[in-house]
Parts: sequence; structure tokens; C-alpha cells
Amino acid sequence: MKKLDADEDEILSAYEAGKLKSVASKSELAKFKAAARSTAVKDKRVNIRLSSVDLSDIQIKALEEGVPYQTLIASVLHKYVTGRLSDKRT
Repeated sequence: MKKLDADEDEILSAYEAGKLKSVASKSELAKFKAAARSTAVKDKRVNIRLSSVDLSDIQIKALEEGVPYQTLIASVLHKYVTGRLSDKRT
């Protein structure tokens, strides 16, 4: 798992101590939950062929991020199709 920086560690400590309070109203939370549910629906299955080297690298990255490798692949694809995946070289 990735090491936390000082700010992240401070936020985590505050959360674990119960010092953080939600600023969203109940109606806003309901709206966010509905949006998350509709976005997270996985209703299609695909099969894809990858080189064993690429799959191994993906699995390593997923372990580093602490997520299943299929979740990582789905996240990268989602970010790509929504235009949120950026190229560090540009």
C-alpha cells in the first residue's frame, strides 16, 4: 500500500478519532449515493487478451494500490472514456 504523506496521515488520524463531520445534507447524500450506484453498475462482461507481461504489470500495480486488478482495469478504462485519464508526458 502507498505510504501516506503528512497531510493524508493527519486526515486519517482525524477521521479515526471521529473529529470529521459531513457537511452534506441528507438530500445531497441521497443524490450522491444514487449517482454512485448508477455509475458503479457493472452489467456487461468483456473478455480481453493481454500479454502475460502486461497482465503481470497490471496485477503488480493493483497490489500497490490495494485494489483487485480487474477493478484497476475497469477504473483506467472508465477514466479514459470520460476524458479524465491524462498523459504525464504532455
